[in-house]
Amino acid sequence: MDNTRAASHLSLMLKLDHLTVIAPTLAEGVAHVRACLDLDVPFGQRHDDMGSWNHLLQLGGSTYLEIVALDPDGAAPARRRWFGLDDQARVRRDWDAGRRLRGWVARTDDIAGLLAAHGRIFGRAVALPMANPAFDFAIPDDGSLPLDGAAPLIIDRRGKARSMASMADLGARLVGFSLEHPDAEGIASLLRDLAVDRPPTVIPGNVLRYRARIDTGAGRRELS
Repeated sequence: MDNTRAASHLSLMLKLDHLTVIAPTLAEGVAHVRACLDLDVPFGQRHDDMGSWNHLLQLGGSTYLEIVALDPDGAAPARRRWFGLDDQARVRRDWDAGRRLRGWVARTDDIAGLLAAHGRIFGRAVALPMANPAFDFAIPDDGSLPLDGAAPLIIDRRGKARSMASMADLGARLVGFSLEHPDAEGIASLLRDLAVDRPPTVIPGNVLRYRARIDTGAGRRELS
């Protein structure tokens, strides 16, 4: 590979940013993580431009867990929300089926280049917060999860690392995570093509389902 192609490849490489529990309500999301990890995850922030809010927990290094839900008191955004949150019936169905760790976010340093090649999967870049953008987030036009969550959502932090200073560190550390999927070979091939660093281990399964192995002060736990 020549230097130009190598540099382009590295700029498009995706890195694990965070895991996402997508909940019908924040209270349900926090209760689920408490049941799985025996940890109370503190409130994070409201997303005024997306009509959502979250709780956040460090998982070691620059990786973290986000519990995200539609903010019932938030204003409806001008476009479809991220994480599939506009389809609350679907969020509830997935939740009741036990599909609660619903996806993950990968970080790129070249969102324009990535979307030029894979915009059909990931959608369009949205600069957020809109009043004073600090990052770009790829959102499909209908707000859905890329490939129903089998592919990551994409963030470009514009060269700045996500600050961990205001995020709770309760000693939880991500060991690894897996994805069960009916087309395990196809999804694994896509993740290889995307050059994902620390991707999920993809294994055959009847339905899409994530499981994360997380070390806590009380031992190793599973979040799903």
